[in-house]
Amino acid sequence: MEIFWNRKKGAPGAGLRYREKNEIPFLSFPLLEEYSSLVTHGFSTRLGGVSEGDLATMNLGFSRGDERTRVMENYRRMAEALELPLERMVLSMQTHTANVRVVTEDDVGNGIFRPLPYKNVDGLITNVRNIPLVTFYADCVPLYVVDPVHKAIGLSHSGWRGTVKRMGAVTLSAMKEVYRTRPEDVLVGIGPSICRDCYEVSLDVAEEFRLAFGAEAERLLDEKADGKFQLDLWEANRQVFLEAGVKSEHLAVTDICTCCNPELLFSHRASKGKRGNLAAFLCLK
Repeated sequence: MEIFWNRKKGAPGAGLRYREKNEIPFLSFPLLEEYSSLVTHGFSTRLGGVSEGDLATMNLGFSRGDERTRVMENYRRMAEALELPLERMVLSMQTHTANVRVVTEDDVGNGIFRPLPYKNVDGLITNVRNIPLVTFYADCVPLYVVDPVHKAIGLSHSGWRGTVKRMGAVTLSAMKEVYRTRPEDVLVGIGPSICRDCYEVSLDVAEEFRLAFGAEAERLLDEKADGKFQLDLWEANRQVFLEAGVKSEHLAVTDICTCCNPELLFSHRASKGKRGNLAAFLCLK
């Protein structure tokens, strides 16, 4: 399958790779592929599934009005392409919080084969092997965290609210508390999401970032003549991880915008809300 991406130039640490297996496309980080003996990871596209209409074709959200049988077939295809155990997946329940859940063997199948027993969970961490963590996107930022020393992982969803709350640092803090993770050891992937050029926000959002990031906020915001601002979530999340102690050489930042690639990725802004869900997958082998 020949794919032409609209990539953003100048993204620090950029380098997502397009991959395909069994005619199912997905994206991956070369940085994390270097640790393929430890983890499996991937980010879905909107291609290769069976959903229809505005959800075509690889919708991975059960809450988007899709038929459950179609969503399950999409999961089956992604699981096969990534070589992940479908029956052991654990899904998030995202509401733009900075809440992180410790995933154990008791959580296996949550959200896919049995109802979620939790709410308001935007981040998942685990050190249990063979449990694929799954989080959802359509412009917000996926954060992949891998601790190769203590063999633990984290996968978190960070929109503007999560970024203001420093979701990346919160995820690291949770992993430190539970698994003794050290920021200087971890590898981080900041995944496909809306870029600065596409992400216009209002003054109240800009003020939230000024309060949270201080003088650094001016590097993240471009003020427009109409009082609106263009916001750089990629750089904001990169700064969060750097401030938390992650080494710059251990950080990979996407160069692929969801809104710039509406034919290939679901974008809430580009579709005006008529869309399916993309998913991030991360699993300890």
